[in-house]
Amino acid sequence: MTSMHVHSVSNVATYLRELLDSDVHLADLWISGEVSNLSRSSAGHLYFTLKDANAQLRCVFFRAASLHAELASLMENGAQVVAHGRISLYEARGDLQFYVDFIQPEGIGVLAMEFERLKARLQEEGLFDETRKRPLPPFPKSIGVVTSPAGAVFHDICSVLSRRWPLAEVVLAPTAVQGLEAVPGIVAAISRLNQEPALDVIIVARGGGSLEELWAFNEEAVARAIYASRLPVVSAVGHETDFTIADYVADLRAPTPSAAAEMVAPDKRQVLVRLAVQAASLTAGVQALVREGREDVRAAVHRMERCGPSVDRERQRVDDLLRGATSVVELTLSGQQNKLNGFCAQLRSLHPQATLDRGYALVQRNGDIVSSARAVKSGERLGVRVSDGSFPVRVEGAGGRKKRTAAAATLQPSLFGADEGEEDERKED
Repeated sequence: MTSMHVHSVSNVATYLRELLDSDVHLADLWISGEVSNLSRSSAGHLYFTLKDANAQLRCVFFRAASLHAELASLMENGAQVVAHGRISLYEARGDLQFYVDFIQPEGIGVLAMEFERLKARLQEEGLFDETRKRPLPPFPKSIGVVTSPAGAVFHDICSVLSRRWPLAEVVLAPTAVQGLEAVPGIVAAISRLNQEPALDVIIVARGGGSLEELWAFNEEAVARAIYASRLPVVSAVGHETDFTIADYVADLRAPTPSAAAEMVAPDKRQVLVRLAVQAASLTAGVQALVREGREDVRAAVHRMERCGPSVDRERQRVDDLLRGATSVVELTLSGQQNKLNGFCAQLRSLHPQATLDRGYALVQRNGDIVSSARAVKSGERLGVRVSDGSFPVRVEGAGGRKKRTAAAATLQPSLFGADEGEEDERKED
């Protein structure tokens, strides 16, 4: 007899819950049915049953009233709806429940419902928050473009940018924009452009198409890649009437790819006009400042002239002082010149030649002056020098000495100044 293993209810319930939660098909279900047994809790949760003619399923929609007020208001008993959620087991009561996270009235396509479901969830997470929208750089130097290299979209973007802002460099991150490779390709292209240090902004673009063709831009992976981009992202998917999840996440939505090119780059003609206006304004401002400065300088000079000493008066005073000093110097020089002239005249009168010019003569013996009559002998030959020359003479008799009176000596001073011989003779007399 084999032993029987007995399980607890909790163990079995947990096993069933884990089994249900691990089933990927039960984790992502769309279920249509009629709403019945609807009730609302005070916390805003909805409890109801989805049923059809043959079965029913208990459902719970947590926080439905606060998070999806518009949709929750459509909920009423008897309403035909399509709900998205997962199947799990509520262990406390052993109920198999459908945990709803999105609900739509029946009659809407599956893609549209998935669009609304993802939109509501991402909006709840804050991916569409306007406060995180970043402004575009006013004068981008480098613009990244995520699109297909084969379509006309990239050509249109380049054409608009070359016309409006040819200074910008355009960097293409080629990728498929529809099909199975579109989503990973778009995500990888956005990631590559974010690694370019010189880029300023990214355009995620695709031409028009059906909802299925544009669906890659409604995928959550693309939305999160745009949300995580360090660079501002401009979405330009489809035509003006096409809205994708990428449009809501992007920093700016453009109705068309060409419009996106116009949004990310300024118009060079408008920039030139603004520069010309600003240059004129700047020039006028500088000229006004120069005029004001010139007036200030003039006023300052005028104040300095009024407050400072009179230059003309001081100049005249200096001239007067100069003239007075010159007069004093000239008078002094004149007096000194007169004294000098007097000294020169006295010196000239004392010159031997001057004495000879007055008729005196010099008696010489062999070049020596004979100053005493007793110094000559009879027959001796002497030389006599007068003013215009000299001649020899012969002494005819013995020399004698004529006595002079003191008065005569006084009246007749020495011809050539004090003569030692004569002084000696006067002493002997």
